[in-house]
Amino acid sequence: MGKVGKEVAGQVLSFIGLVGVSVTCGAPMWRVTTYIGANIVTGQIVWDGLWMNCVMQSTGQMQCKLNESLMRMSRDLQAARALIIISLVVGFVGFMISFIGAKCTSCLKKEASMANVVIISGCLIILAAILDLIPVCWSAAITITDFQNPLTIETQKREIGASIYIGWASAALLLIGGIILTTSCPPQRPVYGYPGYPPKPPIYPYSGPPSQGGYRPGYTPVSQPYSGSFVAAKPYVAPSAHYYS
Repeated sequence: MGKVGKEVAGQVLSFIGLVGVSVTCGAPMWRVTTYIGANIVTGQIVWDGLWMNCVMQSTGQMQCKLNESLMRMSRDLQAARALIIISLVVGFVGFMISFIGAKCTSCLKKEASMANVVIISGCLIILAAILDLIPVCWSAAITITDFQNPLTIETQKREIGASIYIGWASAALLLIGGIILTTSCPPQRPVYGYPGYPPKPPIYPYSGPPSQGGYRPGYTPVSQPYSGSFVAAKPYVAPSAHYYS
């Protein structure tokens, strides 16, 4: 899979994860209580959420009430409100930044800048997954602890709702998407001859100090025009035999 395919896969998984976090935030199904009396007519289902509480009767009628007072909620749900909203904001920012540094767009021209932007977006999406995972696990732990407490009244025992499971799945998708984005464009060493990189400098053998015309390895001489006059070389004439007599 190429870099473009990895970026697209990471963006798709991140988008699905953000949709799941939105459902987790809005659905009033963090805790569920099922109560059935002596006959099925008196049965009802109570749903507790971050923003409202709903009661569904066995006849099919549902009544919902908004949580007007934040202080009446439990501590885990109070913290879940803030953390889930922050997770949505951070994940949305990271998701939008990923389009700026993607290879399929032309917002940035430099290869290094595009890679850095994609890595930053992946880190933000991973942070959003952690912010979503903290309140979901916290609420699930408190719900299980209260359910197993023998002092809790039977009608007040809560079970884990569908929003908790959706939150876990969303956090997993965000983690996978963020990891794919951070590893799709790893920083590479400069490759000479590749478009965008300078050509490889020539290497000259060392034949003396630079001041006397010699060159050192990796030293590129500066060519300057010759301003003097050229003198034609005389041909070589071998001495005659009578010269030595």
